[in-house]
Amino acid sequence: KIRSSKPDLNQTKKNVERRSTKTQAKRARALPVELQSKTSMSQWTCCGQIFTNTTGIHQHVSRTHSPEIQDLTTAALLQQQQPKMEEEEGGDVSSWIPDISHLSGEDLTRGTGEVLLFYCYCDLPNPQQISAWQRELCQRLRLTGKVRVATEGINGTVGGTRVSTGLYRRAMLAHPTFRCMQEDDFKRSEGGAHCFPELRVGVFEEIVPMGVDPALISYRRAGSHLEPEEFHEEVRALLSSRDTCGDTVLLDCRNFYESKIGQFSCCLAPDIRKFSYFPDYVDQNLELFRGKRVLMYCTGGVRCERGSAYLCSKEVCKEVYQLKGGIQKYLERFPDGFYRGKLFVFDERYAIASNADIISACRYCGASWDQYQLCSTRRCRQLVLSCPSCRRAGTTACCPTCQRKGSEVSGAWREECDCTATRPRIPRDV
Repeated sequence: KIRSSKPDLNQTKKNVERRSTKTQAKRARALPVELQSKTSMSQWTCCGQIFTNTTGIHQHVSRTHSPEIQDLTTAALLQQQQPKMEEEEGGDVSSWIPDISHLSGEDLTRGTGEVLLFYCYCDLPNPQQISAWQRELCQRLRLTGKVRVATEGINGTVGGTRVSTGLYRRAMLAHPTFRCMQEDDFKRSEGGAHCFPELRVGVFEEIVPMGVDPALISYRRAGSHLEPEEFHEEVRALLSSRDTCGDTVLLDCRNFYESKIGQFSCCLAPDIRKFSYFPDYVDQNLELFRGKRVLMYCTGGVRCERGSAYLCSKEVCKEVYQLKGGIQKYLERFPDGFYRGKLFVFDERYAIASNADIISACRYCGASWDQYQLCSTRRCRQLVLSCPSCRRAGTTACCPTCQRKGSEVSGAWREECDCTATRPRIPRDV
């Protein structure tokens, strides 16, 4: 039990390491390591090694299991604070901020980093208060990223050190409003605070911009969720049938530049620029889905919630399913599965990889290439695939029109280039 608001981490580590056999058995179920004391209190077995003195086991735990010990300590701190948070749920947002007085600035800014991707659909009667809490929480933990809050829930992606993101996850899970969330709802990938230029937190009408009032199309009407293993078997069956005109449609809910560098085999990938175009795409291509089983997927799952709800509202599909946790959770389970190429992400990394496949090509020479960069023309800033050879030759814009403009500043809006002028806003794929 932690008795001080500023616990001694070294003492906490020793207490954890020297628990009784019964308590250690509980830890063994929670941690990916075995750490159990023997009958004799002078011997410990861990990772296949036997230690006969406390110095040896302490050094081993410090070198090998430091992250687990930090996680246990953080969880204990937040558990201690949770009753206070629940009592003061309607009060000052500072009561929902975890105590980090035992951590230095370096603990929150140096070390291995990661990026979290998450969402939670739930009723938020006071989104402004949740937004204020999120802003304060992220600033205290030195996190950067983007967090959207609405009356329908929260959607965010943040980056920082593993210490900071660990505290953030536990603060979210301890908050009374988000008790429906689980640890597995956070998608984690390599990265850090450097993946985002700043922190942006705000209140919006929707947590993902589909352009349809949540009161009209609610997330509660979403399609059925499939675990990655179930989705994998569905795709396997679809590919085995080799019948592209069958009763199943594998639908990519993302934008064209996302599916361009990575997608599931045999999918329908709409050529749309924004998710807000998705409802119009469905309306203009209803015959594609009439009488069909639809398997939907997106990056982390949040777009499928409202997207599947919209498709279900049309009452033309036989069944509508969505990949739970999105592509990122699927790749954690099947890194070399049916998804090929890169996974586009909305931060400075642009993409993360789980396999070596390159399914896209350079805009100019056609060589295999899948690393996006921004168009070099000011006021355009669209993404372009230009290989190193072509970039050295000076072709760094997204299209010939922008290439001719160069770096001059004109009055034209960013949409006015060949990339959008030659692409229908809402493609018809029927």
